[in-house]
Amino acid sequence: MQTDQNSPIYPPLTPIIDPWMKKVFANRSFLDDLFQEYGSPINIHHTEPFEKNYDRFAQVFDKHKLSHSIFFARKANPCKVFVKESNRLGFGVDTASYRELKQCLDLGAKKLVLTAAVKNEQLVNLALQHDVLMILDNEDECHLVNRVAGELGKTAKIGIRISGFQYRGNRLYSRFGFDTDRVVEFITSHLGRENEYENLQYEGFHFHLNGYSTEQRSEALLQSIHLSDRLLTQDIRTSFIDMGGGILINYLSSQTEWGTFWSELKKAVLGERHPVTFGNTGLGYELINGKLHGEPDVYPYFNEVSKEDFLAEVLSYQNQKGETPASLLRERGIEIRIEPGRSLLDQTGFTMAKVIHRKKDSQGNWLIGLEMNRSQLKSSSADFLLDPVYIQVNKNSRELRPTPVFFTGGYCLEQDIILKRKIVLPCLPEVFDIVCFPNTAGYMMHFYETRSHLFDFSTNLVMDETSGIMAVHRDEL
Repeated sequence: MQTDQNSPIYPPLTPIIDPWMKKVFANRSFLDDLFQEYGSPINIHHTEPFEKNYDRFAQVFDKHKLSHSIFFARKANPCKVFVKESNRLGFGVDTASYRELKQCLDLGAKKLVLTAAVKNEQLVNLALQHDVLMILDNEDECHLVNRVAGELGKTAKIGIRISGFQYRGNRLYSRFGFDTDRVVEFITSHLGRENEYENLQYEGFHFHLNGYSTEQRSEALLQSIHLSDRLLTQDIRTSFIDMGGGILINYLSSQTEWGTFWSELKKAVLGERHPVTFGNTGLGYELINGKLHGEPDVYPYFNEVSKEDFLAEVLSYQNQKGETPASLLRERGIEIRIEPGRSLLDQTGFTMAKVIHRKKDSQGNWLIGLEMNRSQLKSSSADFLLDPVYIQVNKNSRELRPTPVFFTGGYCLEQDIILKRKIVLPCLPEVFDIVCFPNTAGYMMHFYETRSHLFDFSTNLVMDETSGIMAVHRDEL
């Protein structure tokens, strides 16, 4: 095994951290009090960045003079405080289950959309009772909603989800939605009065693309607008087009660190240096017959174009005909809608846990046991590629000596590793020290959280700052 002496031993990935988080991290006695009262782990939220993120999106739409609606994708974080904040700020909430919709209604939410991937009769009934717009994915859903609407004497306002957009000679695949090649005929022949689904009133199109290409989203928007033109020839007006979420955010402060990490990881998988991940996992890369194969299986944590810039790029894209989504939407008076989750939650929360033990494994690795489990910091990404913030409870008792560690969790599973990446701390932690994972509110805290071993779910707290006094209240999911 060779080691490049000019490369960092374990490359850092320095996170962007909002000032409110830094203020909390600096108050060790406050954090100690929270652990005493609520145990470990704890998720702490703050709504101020939520409002700022919303304002940035709204400013982009206003700049283009577009009629628009923004819906917070609640599945990204189930805390009720973000529903209340959406209500206060006057924008909507995207719901994806019966309980999500019921809680929003109970909290007084007025502007709602239902996009659930599976809709049963109970959910459809609730949505119809409260005149909630439903995004329908297939003909069986059309049949169900039409029947229940008829039984209730209602007309269901619906959007039609579509997929199969053309992009550079290929079709973009999604398991969701009606085929774009057939959706116009379906709407004109099956929806509305004197048709099979007479209780369904078409309002607009909805799509959500996998991946993070602005150009693909722009092309999908343009093709959706052209589909609306075809419907208009049949006197069917499209009032909105909803492009869903998937708006990139940037977690990291250094593009150089991001590039260096991947360079060193690939060297490690090739056996050219010491591993930088637990078990030398390649996070999408693997060694086959002496050659590196694959691609990163993680969220792109560093991005030069993110949030409002991402949205602006989508709207300003120009195709070969000189058309832009913004100009066509504006000319036709079609409302553009988005359903951001992660990007509205950027910098709104962090997760923290206590150190419960330290040990060395048979390979000489320091394993730092945290009072939490992997499901409490987990998304579809193969790893959460941000350096945590380490807080020593008693600084006076340590010798400062950089120490590479892995963080392990409380499940009786070999794979319960909180971060797969080896992290270098300024010293060996002690029991009761604190590890904070910044910017976890979007999809990291709750999306895959489980209760194996009958562990409690994480405690969710919301910051309350009055007259400079730091305080919290509990948010029950």
